Amino acid sequence: MITTPTNSYSESEDRSSRLDRLHQSQTLAAIVIAAWQIGLHVARTLVEQQLNERAKRPTDWGPCSVCGQRLHSKGFATRQMVTLVGLVQWRRRLGRCPQGCKGSHAAPFDQTLGIAPYQQSSVELKRLGCLLSLFVPFELAAWLLSQLSGIQVSDDSLWQWVQQYGQQAACQWETDVENWENGEDPVPEALSDDLAAMPLLIAADGVTVPLRPQVGTPAGKTLWREVKVGLLARLSHRINRHGKLVTRLQRRRLVAVLGDMATFRPRLQLEAARAGIATAPHVVWLSDGARGFWRLFETCFSHLAVGILDFYHAAAYLWQAADAYKDGNPARTPQMWFERLRHQLRHGYVHRIISELRWLSRSPNTAAPTRTVLKRVHDFFDKHRHHVQYRLFKKQGLPIGSGMVESACKWLIQQRFKGVGMRWSEPGLNHLLQLRVAWGNQRFDTLFSQHSLVLPIISPNR
Repeated sequence: MITTPTNSYSESEDRSSRLDRLHQSQTLAAIVIAAWQIGLHVARTLVEQQLNERAKRPTDWGPCSVCGQRLHSKGFATRQMVTLVGLVQWRRRLGRCPQGCKGSHAAPFDQTLGIAPYQQSSVELKRLGCLLSLFVPFELAAWLLSQLSGIQVSDDSLWQWVQQYGQQAACQWETDVENWENGEDPVPEALSDDLAAMPLLIAADGVTVPLRPQVGTPAGKTLWREVKVGLLARLSHRINRHGKLVTRLQRRRLVAVLGDMATFRPRLQLEAARAGIATAPHVVWLSDGARGFWRLFETCFSHLAVGILDFYHAAAYLWQAADAYKDGNPARTPQMWFERLRHQLRHGYVHRIISELRWLSRSPNTAAPTRTVLKRVHDFFDKHRHHVQYRLFKKQGLPIGSGMVESACKWLIQQRFKGVGMRWSEPGLNHLLQLRVAWGNQRFDTLFSQHSLVLPIISPNR
C-alpha cells in the first residue's frame, strides 16, 4: 500500500525553492514545468520509501553455493540506480557464507526487484532510451531523453543498451527458429473472426545498407550489403470517397535479415505460421522479378499461395524489349509499342505478348543483339505467365503492385540506416535492426519485462 510520506522532500531548502518557483511562475507553461519538477521529486521519494520499507521485511537466506551452509546476514548496504524519476537510493540486506566462501555474497532483495549486480540504470529507463534510438541517431536520442525525462545519458550508453537488448532479440529469434525446425509448432497469433476471414499477403523485397569494411574502424571503402525484408499482413478492402476499391493492410508483421536466403527463409516461414497461413482462406505472394525470392516462393509457398509478379517491374521488362527493338517504322516508336504491350499486360493478354516476342526473336529481320534481348524478355514472361494475370487478380481484389513492401523497406531500413554519412558495423546494424523489427511486430516491450512498462496517458477529458 502506498502512503504519502511524512517527509516529502529530502531537503527543506529544495522544497522551498521548488515551491517558490511554482508560486512565482507567471505563464501556464512555467507553472506546469514547476509542478512537474515537484511531482518528480515526490515520485522519487515515494519510490525510495517503498524500497526501504520492503527491504526491512524478513529475508529467507538460502544455502551457500560453494559449501551448502546457510548464509548469514551481514547488515544493510546502500544501493542506488538511475530511474525515470531520478537517482534512487535505498538500503537492503547483504548475506554471506559464515565460512567466508569466495563468491557467496548475496542480495536477495535485488533479485526480488529484478536487478542485476552492478546495474546502474533501471529497465524502464533503458526501454525509453532504446525506443528513442529506434528512430533517431544515438546522439539525438540522448538529447531527446534528457528533454523528456531530465535524465542525462550518454549516446554511448544508449548504444550499449541497444546492443544488449538487440542481442536478446536475436537470440530469441534463433531459439524460435531452432524449435520450429525441430518440429515444435509455433503458437499462432490470436485473430478475430474478421481478420481470420481476410486473405493473407506475403511480400518480399531487398534494400542495400552501408557497412564498414573493417571491424573497429571506419576506414576503407563503404561495403554495400542487402537486407532482405518480408511483409505479412491481412488484406481488407474499403470504398473511398471517389468510389474506388482500396486495399488496406491489417495485422502487419515484418521479417528483416542482413544475410543470405538460407537465413531469411526459416524466419519468413516461422512468421507465416504465426500469422495463420495454414488456416487463411486465401494466401498471396507478391514480389518483384528477383530470382531468389521466386525460388523461395516455389520452394516454400507455391502449394498454398497465388504468386503475383509486381506489375511495375513486369512493365519495366517490357520497356527493355521496346527500347531494344527499333525497326525504323515511324508509326511504331518504342514508346508507342511499349504502351500497347503494357495495356495488353494489364488487361490479361499476356499470351499475345509472349507470341509476339517469340515471333520477333526468331525473325531473320531482327538484328542479333535485339533478338537476345527479346528472347530474354520472352523467357521471363513465359516463366511468369501465371503470375501476371493482372485482370483476374484485380477482379479478386488482390494487389498487383509491391508498393507496400517497398514502403516497409523505406521506413524500416532506409530512414534509420541510410542517413547522410552513416556507415554501420555488422553487429551494430543487426542489433538495432532486431529491435526495429520487434517494435514493428508489437513485441518490443516483452524484451524488457513480462509486464507493461508503457506510461499510461490519462486524459483529463475522460
